[in-house]
Amino acid sequence: MNVLIIVEQVSGKPKKATLAGITFGQHYAAKSGGQLHFVIVGNGASAAANEVANFGAAKTYVVEGSAFEHYLVEAYTPAIAAAAKACNATMIAGSATSTTKDLLPRLAARLDAAMASDVLEVVDAKTFKRPMWAGNVTAFVELTSAVKVASVRVSEFDAPAAGSASLVEKLDVAVDSASIKAKILEYKEVKSTRPDSTTAHIVVSGGRGVKSAEGFKIVEQLADTLGAGLGASRAICDAGWVPNDLQIGQTGKIVAPNLYIALGISGAIQHLAGMKNSKTIVAINKDPEAPIFQVTDYGLVGDIATAVPGLITMIQASR
Repeated sequence: MNVLIIVEQVSGKPKKATLAGITFGQHYAAKSGGQLHFVIVGNGASAAANEVANFGAAKTYVVEGSAFEHYLVEAYTPAIAAAAKACNATMIAGSATSTTKDLLPRLAARLDAAMASDVLEVVDAKTFKRPMWAGNVTAFVELTSAVKVASVRVSEFDAPAAGSASLVEKLDVAVDSASIKAKILEYKEVKSTRPDSTTAHIVVSGGRGVKSAEGFKIVEQLADTLGAGLGASRAICDAGWVPNDLQIGQTGKIVAPNLYIALGISGAIQHLAGMKNSKTIVAINKDPEAPIFQVTDYGLVGDIATAVPGLITMIQASR
């Protein structure tokens, strides 16, 4: 029961979030008695293979070429399928990211595989623990198909343990141009000095209480003061006040930092599903009945427009 883990990379560097998938792979290989394998797709994959060489994989498959310069699901799916065939994988998995949320369901359909999403724990070779109903229920699901696919909740798996060095094998994968239904018109690499919210130790998020795109700046200021990752509720993402990639919640990013600060967020169940496992939760909201206060460790009833500047001043003065 070999397991193939999808390692995402940017410019030859594995994404930090992808390490959770590697840890899942180590756990699955130990439970099933199979071998661990990695697959890395895209330009820079060879360099990224060196970065994950000592995590105990029997082999790391590298797929590069002009067809894989930028992520397109129609190109990446056959590449992952080719690697799965090469190592006779019965489990293909990766960290639950925006990429794998797009890629893995298509891969599962291609391989006629059952899929478990947002896996929290490996019970055995075919049983997995995962959340349901916005995190209010934890279910044990059994995948009975010959080939299985899973996405892994990043916040539930620690960094992978070191292991033996892996061999690297390059795969030549031909992509049928007729199968490519999307075309990238423009590619812009956005660089930020802030840590990614899925791996940050502190996350500061804003909701409708910020009142406008301009009002969200106070959230950014507190995040920068703390060196924190940045998040937002779905409501203000849908309103166009902030980019969609900041969304925290059931249909956005799932985070579990050491400290989560919610500013002007009422606490819809979908948002709580994305952050309620944070170690410490602090909320500021002018509505004392806001649902967010049901999950907070520390809460302040007040207007963020006046409370947050004072908090920033206190933090700066304490340094």
